[in-house]
Amino acid sequence: MKRFNITVNGKAYDVAVEEIGGTSAPVAAAAPAPAVAPAAAPAPAAAPAPAANVEGTKVTAPMPGNILNVKVNVGDEVSEGQVLLVLEAMKMENDIPATVGGKVAAINVKKGDTVNSNDVLVVIQ
Repeated sequence: MKRFNITVNGKAYDVAVEEIGGTSAPVAAAAPAPAVAPAAAPAPAAAPAPAANVEGTKVTAPMPGNILNVKVNVGDEVSEGQVLLVLEAMKMENDIPATVGGKVAAINVKKGDTVNSNDVLVVIQ
C-alpha cells in the first residue's frame, strides 16, 4: 500500500492506494489531513451586476475568458460590427463586435474582469 498527500482546490487529503492483484483499478480511501491547513483561497472575481432597468440589445460573451480591453464608453454611438471589447480566451484575443448599431446604454465589465459564456457584456439601445 502506498500513501500520498494530495491537495485538491486548496484542501489536503491523505490518500492510501492499494494495488489489487493484476487489475489496474486502484482502491483509494480519502480522509482530510488534519495536520495541513490550506491557505485561504483568493476570493473569486465578483461578476458585474447587470445594469438596472436598461433595455436594449444585449451583447453577450461567446465563451468564458478575461476582458483585456473595453473600447467604448457609455453614451458612445456604435455601428454594427464595430469592436466593443477584447476578450482573451484560451490564450487568443477575440474581438467582440456590436451586433446592432446604436448608443451604448450600459457596460457591465471592465478591463481585467473574468466572464462566463452568455454573460451580458454591453447593452446597446
